[in-house]
Amino acid sequence: MADPTTYKPKPGSIPTRPGVYRFRDKDGRVVYVGKAKNLRARLSSYFQDIAGLHQRTATMVTTAASVEWTVVGTEVEALQLEYSWIKEYDPRFNVKYRDDKSYPWLAITLNEEYPRVMVGRGAKKKGVKYFGPYSHAWAIRDTVDTLLRVFPMRSCSNGVFKRSAQIGRPCLLGYIDKCAAPCVGKISAEEHREISLDLADFLGGRTDAFVRRIEREMYAASEAQDYEKAARLRDDLGALNKALEKQAVVFGDGTDADVIALAEDPLEVAVQIFHVRSGRIRGQRGWVADRVEDLDTAGLVSEFLLQLYAGEEGESLPREILVPVLPPDSGVFEEMLSEARGSRVTVRVPQRGDKRILQETVAQNAAQSLALHKTRRASDLTARNQALEEIQKALDLPTAPLRIECYDISNLQGTEVVASMVVFEDGLARKSEYRRFVIRGVDGQNDVASMHEVITRRFRRLLDERIETPDLVNGEVDPDAGPMLIDPDTGKARKFSYVPGLVVVDGGPPQVAAAQRALDELGIDDVPVCGLAKRLEEVWLPSDPDPVIMARSSEGLYLLQRIRDEAHRFAITHHRSRRSKSMVESLLDDVPGLGEVRRKSLIKHFGSLKKLRSASAAEIALVPGIGPATADAIVRAVASDAESGKTVSVNTATGEIVES
Repeated sequence: MADPTTYKPKPGSIPTRPGVYRFRDKDGRVVYVGKAKNLRARLSSYFQDIAGLHQRTATMVTTAASVEWTVVGTEVEALQLEYSWIKEYDPRFNVKYRDDKSYPWLAITLNEEYPRVMVGRGAKKKGVKYFGPYSHAWAIRDTVDTLLRVFPMRSCSNGVFKRSAQIGRPCLLGYIDKCAAPCVGKISAEEHREISLDLADFLGGRTDAFVRRIEREMYAASEAQDYEKAARLRDDLGALNKALEKQAVVFGDGTDADVIALAEDPLEVAVQIFHVRSGRIRGQRGWVADRVEDLDTAGLVSEFLLQLYAGEEGESLPREILVPVLPPDSGVFEEMLSEARGSRVTVRVPQRGDKRILQETVAQNAAQSLALHKTRRASDLTARNQALEEIQKALDLPTAPLRIECYDISNLQGTEVVASMVVFEDGLARKSEYRRFVIRGVDGQNDVASMHEVITRRFRRLLDERIETPDLVNGEVDPDAGPMLIDPDTGKARKFSYVPGLVVVDGGPPQVAAAQRALDELGIDDVPVCGLAKRLEEVWLPSDPDPVIMARSSEGLYLLQRIRDEAHRFAITHHRSRRSKSMVESLLDDVPGLGEVRRKSLIKHFGSLKKLRSASAAEIALVPGIGPATADAIVRAVASDAESGKTVSVNTATGEIVES
């Protein structure tokens, strides 16, 4: 636990301008990102007497080991930069609102020659018109099925569309008049696009014009005694009214707004949002987040607006955002969102009338969502805590292993040997930390030697990238403080920077001994190792001749099994991909003393592997941070790779070497 006074900036060194600041821990990892109108006033509040800080804030400043800042021109720029950094670094002490599920969208692919209407989830694509999100996919499909009677546009996949065009016969929807069959030329691409745009207008809320138009056509057909057409239009009108009935009208003035409400307790906060478009509720979404920051309701609203709307643009932003409490920087939000939408966006608190009533309804949903979440999470959270405590007790660890890394080896009759590393933090998989290895120094099928190699490589990188907290001058890293193995500009975590509380290997005593030997050779004595053998699910320790037997019903054993099985799955996936395509691997990984930053500097200096191969050790030593010994090692590594006959290219964006 760090003392905040050890990294407190010098008096007067912090500027009084707007900006964004980052707290880092001792490993250089960003743990908190914040913004301020006045950096000096805001940062000074963190370095008062710890006894006067909120418990969460005190935990953050004692976890951190340094602070730095970036000055920007305006508060809007600070808001945008804060969002970018929160998204990039995923700081542990920032409130993170995460969807409790993936919500479906209704999309019209206007970027295609023959647009398609479909239901989907996930990220949006450029050129596609989206509606929603909605609560249930089945409800959207039911509505689309009804509307296709009036707007018979394409809803089939590209494969079905191409096949129908090839055989000259439409699919079933073409025969039952729920598709105009552009695949077989019944209508032109221009006519089909007009139908698509009409459907988009209808879904966008411009419904009255279509209803009136169909009514006029129906009465005209009846007067002309074309009763067949009149009956068909009557059925179309019924389909439109049926679709409209599913979207209750809340506001008669065509309101375009997002209505937001919160429910909170000392530990968590639930957020609900109703999307109202053209006076109708078009969708509902919900989030639950841990309260890791000392924020009041206004601060929580501010964090939510930042994470929900930053990065959105155009009509995906509403004209009005109704919140329970105005955030302190509401004017800045309005300016940023208005610029992104291209028209005025207001953020306000409804005081009376229908909008106030609707927000109370949203608040009730938020309260129910929080209660349901706490009921669901109670057993899960308890089980995870119990599992970590059981592992700590069974393996006699000094603390609960909050970060567990597991390694598995996969091969096919000794060929394409690969290894996987999976990471669980607080009992949950952290997939962004997963890593893959290609075993290079072992011939044939030798899981023990392969395990020794992968543990050696992983923890060699740890030693390579572990540095002391850099000195700060005016909030910036002192360039004379030593070699920088963590990028001071981005603060991006290196791949292997963090020490695990426990290393688990898939296997018995031989694999455990190999892993322990690798750590001993590197001089690492503070990382505990165990193995989990599949046959009897026995837990092996490197120094014990007998296994640790954990009860079959043990939550700790269940967690170890899940981690081991995840490592096995990840290794198998990697192994299969190796058989079908080459994987990106750096031939310079095993050069002693050559870390990520210096490897990138090397590639940037020479520009290509061809030039690096032709360079002498003296020329390589001219690269900043590369000494004579390292330069000689690089020359040997490049020469060895050239002799192996591999085709190698350089990914200049990442600095990695791609072998095939």
